[in-house]
Amino acid sequence: MKKTPIEVFDNWVTLGKDEGMKKNHSEAVNNMISFATRKLEPFRFIDAGCGNGWVVQKVSKLSHCISATGIDGAFNMINKAKTTDPTNNYVCENLLGWFPEEKVDLVHSMEVFYYLQQPENLIQHIYSKWLKEEGRLIIGLDFYQENPASHTWPEECGISIMRLLPELTWKNFFVNAGFRAVEAWKVGEKEHWSGTLVVTGIK
Repeated sequence: MKKTPIEVFDNWVTLGKDEGMKKNHSEAVNNMISFATRKLEPFRFIDAGCGNGWVVQKVSKLSHCISATGIDGAFNMINKAKTTDPTNNYVCENLLGWFPEEKVDLVHSMEVFYYLQQPENLIQHIYSKWLKEEGRLIIGLDFYQENPASHTWPEECGISIMRLLPELTWKNFFVNAGFRAVEAWKVGEKEHWSGTLVVTGIK
């Protein structure tokens, strides 16, 4: 019987599988953060679906980052993040119901949005409730239509919700939410692997 994404990722912490996230996703995340912060003055940052907090810790060390927050629905992930990183702010909440007290300049997310039945709702929620004017959302996705190597993941991982969508649909979600300067590219392409799909836009 398949489990919800939160159940699976809670269990990953118990199994120690969460440690692989940094190794497997560093190339894409480094590309995304470098792109998104290159022209930012002092900025506030949120990692949506932050897992064990490794990206929050990374970004918080940038000299012009004035606050870094991680939010995730998996209790064990947030508990580990708080334990290993007591300096930054971590929240265990449903991403669709939560919003920050103060809007931020940059929202990042790696390997999260396709675990939602209607990812477009979260994109709209972040646009409306999380981001300042001129703020940026940037997301990375390995599970998408143009990456055939990923198509077996729902069965292999036993996860109940994984939306397999094409690049154009993801870009349209951003446009329909109101984002401008929407663009997409791929990171880490190689034989039998189409790379991480990065999609970003500015409010």
